Amino acid sequence: MDLVLWRHAEAEDGEDDMKRALTPKGRRQAARMAQWLKAHVPPPWTVYASPAVRTQETVDALHMPFTTLEACRPGAAPEAVLAAAGWPHAVGSVIVVGHQPTLGMAGALALTGQPQPWSLRKGAVAWLSSRERQGALASVQLRAYLSPELVND
Repeated sequence: MDLVLWRHAEAEDGEDDMKRALTPKGRRQAARMAQWLKAHVPPPWTVYASPAVRTQETVDALHMPFTTLEACRPGAAPEAVLAAAGWPHAVGSVIVVGHQPTLGMAGALALTGQPQPWSLRKGAVAWLSSRERQGALASVQLRAYLSPELVND
């Protein structure tokens, strides 16, 4: 399975955290990363996003169907994100659009077995792959960590 943990792009400040929208820079970041994901992550895709406005706007840049999941909302447990994604046994590629610190902790948990305070920059992705042998997890690989600033238009 391929798992892409995608942190929402840059968002406006605001009192209601769930209603914060992307900034113009955030919309550019989301579009740039969506283009890179489409060019590099193998199909078929399953896409999940937090119900927060900024994640919904980030994932909209993919121009494809996605499912909104409470398990991806701000403050979610890293274990809940991985379980919702079907890690490590799901088929195909799963993209989860969510928040810090949950996504960094989920990435660390998937790679090391422990939820560590790893950080994902705004708009960045961490791409992990799991390999199975005889139905059991054999290895986990970090395929890419990429921030929007490193992606060409």
